[in-house]
Amino acid sequence: MLREAAQEESAEAPPDIKSYDLYIAGKDVAGDGWVYTVSGRSLLEDVFTSVSLKRALEQDPESEAARHPYVVGRCAVADDASIDLATQAAAAAAPDWAAVPLERRMRLGTRFREELIKHQDEFLRMLVAESHPVKLARWELSCLLQIYSPGSLRWYTKQMRVEKEYAGRTLVLHRQPDGVVAFNPPQNAPLPSAALCVLALMAGNAVVVRAPRSIALSTMWLLRDVVAPLLEEMDAPAGVLNAVCSNPKQTMDRWIADPLINDIFYIGGSQEGLRFEQQCVAHGKKPILELAGNDGIVVWKDADVKWAAEAITEAFYGSGQICMVPNYVLVHPDIADSLIAEVKEQVKGIRPGLPEEEDVLLSPVRRSERFFRLLRQALDNGAELVTGGHRTELDGTPSETGVFLQPTVVRVDGLDRARIYDVVREETFFPLVPVVVPEREDDDALLEAFLRFVNSNDYGLRNSLWSRSDHVIETFVRRVVNGGLLKVNDSHIGFLPYLPSHGGTGRTGGAFGEANYPMLKTSHVQGVSIARGVSPYDAVFGA
Repeated sequence: MLREAAQEESAEAPPDIKSYDLYIAGKDVAGDGWVYTVSGRSLLEDVFTSVSLKRALEQDPESEAARHPYVVGRCAVADDASIDLATQAAAAAAPDWAAVPLERRMRLGTRFREELIKHQDEFLRMLVAESHPVKLARWELSCLLQIYSPGSLRWYTKQMRVEKEYAGRTLVLHRQPDGVVAFNPPQNAPLPSAALCVLALMAGNAVVVRAPRSIALSTMWLLRDVVAPLLEEMDAPAGVLNAVCSNPKQTMDRWIADPLINDIFYIGGSQEGLRFEQQCVAHGKKPILELAGNDGIVVWKDADVKWAAEAITEAFYGSGQICMVPNYVLVHPDIADSLIAEVKEQVKGIRPGLPEEEDVLLSPVRRSERFFRLLRQALDNGAELVTGGHRTELDGTPSETGVFLQPTVVRVDGLDRARIYDVVREETFFPLVPVVVPEREDDDALLEAFLRFVNSNDYGLRNSLWSRSDHVIETFVRRVVNGGLLKVNDSHIGFLPYLPSHGGTGRTGGAFGEANYPMLKTSHVQGVSIARGVSPYDAVFGA
């Protein structure tokens, strides 16, 4: 049986750590045991203690290990009954919340942004505790501030309702909420991904969010301590927001089978995500997919080499474990050597360290076997190692046992053969970037070859171009159909108001993939005609 947390008879939370129960129907609800978060720096300072703590807490969540200084928080775990209860609570709340006027619901976005700014220090602490370098945590916060910026909110509002007068009628095109939207954030960025649920709430949906069991703390903090109080402030119906920490397969299976779920926002790998899309469609649900990316940067011969190299080195931020970082580079042969030399120089500033240290941009990579397989295959097929290729310790010293990977660049000569390399064809999710240098030919033919290469990418998240030529820029903007976002002479990973934050084509977004505005993706267009003094007969035969 489920009980409210106030009635829970288990041991109290250890002092100085955050503790979150399940959040269902506006109440804190006891779960079936606990999962604990151990600070990101613990793995770097004392691997043995970190691993021992995790094992001890997995075997006995109430053990004295929970009082260790490395333990920063705990979250209750949901069983089948509580997962279903969260869905039922959302379904009960959805009609009343959908009836709230759009203008009032849009206020949620404004207030959410204000609260993010107010709680920014805690936001950063939460991400640092989960091994995000603090410099990247600030970037993640800036992304959300752009998504919920005043300009973006005005744009969302305009997309939700259009009204025109025509022949004695008021014609309305408005978007209606889909109903109950379930969110599945990824393990590498659960907090900023979970924050997208606020857009679904603004659209008029009720939501259920699954906090990843292995790294639940920041998600539960955001939803319980930031979003839930805002909904209470707005007198939203209890159950419009629900948050559970649970096993992924257990939860997905129940969501797929539950007729009360309308949409599932799935963030994960392409192979699993595309199978999941088929299951959703078979069960009459809308799949909204944020899957892998294999983003390309094209550098033309007239590009600003220094700035293009800056954009390329974004590939190493977070050790490449961010879906929207660059994954491969196509460079005009006239500037290939100078660009590669500049990237090699700038890579020297991408360093490992403790997550709370300023200017640290690399994150630990706990499973690096595939990195070395990809690198070995590339070198065996003729690629040239430009820099990197080894594990490294916290201080940057190369090591066979280090938990970091050096930023690694390989040169691949020849465009036609480039996709025989897995490192070019697939998302790597490591600090590993191939720079593809095509054969020399005239610029018109080379431009066509670059366009074909970008458009034939199996993935389609973001693409970037660096060029000063109006002709080249115009051609790319007009003819690159792959991807949800195209950046020109700009940061590849930077977020901007109005433009989509997520979404893409191919293996990134599935059969329905495109630039993803969650407020629009979790709603549907409805047309309305309100007539005044119009004869139905004349409307049919007099038209």
